[in-house]
Amino acid sequence: MKLEIVTWPDDVLAAEAETIEVTPELEEFIEDMIETMYESDGVGLAAPQVGESVRLICVDQTGPKERQDLRVYINPEIVERSEETMDSEEGCLSCPELSVSVDRHERVKVKALDREGNEVCVDADGFLAIVLQHEIDHLDGVTLADRLGRLKKGLYKKKAMKWKK
Repeated sequence: MKLEIVTWPDDVLAAEAETIEVTPELEEFIEDMIETMYESDGVGLAAPQVGESVRLICVDQTGPKERQDLRVYINPEIVERSEETMDSEEGCLSCPELSVSVDRHERVKVKALDREGNEVCVDADGFLAIVLQHEIDHLDGVTLADRLGRLKKGLYKKKAMKWKK
């Protein structure tokens, strides 16, 4: 079932998400998140973006059209970052019509649990590293709108509030 995507400045997007347990009931929510990510033409989706303040992300760096590299991470955390950074032009399902240049680490190592509750560790670089950093930012209550300067953020907030009406 496709879930509704929450848009900035909703409070759930600003909160730090809670660690969760892997349970059989979680599987249905994961499937709904995957469907929502693909139907929304996303390459990543974090649970807070659909109104659930829990540490869960779905990513597919080949998405949304190819759907060849689906990954689900529960309680992901970045445990290592490269010193090298790259400039990334990013959009977000929760911040419509916004594109922001973000300084991202070229490589990250992420530890998490998979859908079965097994510990996994992924070394990511390039686009996958960008997507993981973006989605984990959501779990920490950080959106692209938060990366704007004060003036641009104020202008974007005016637009966002009009859309919510």
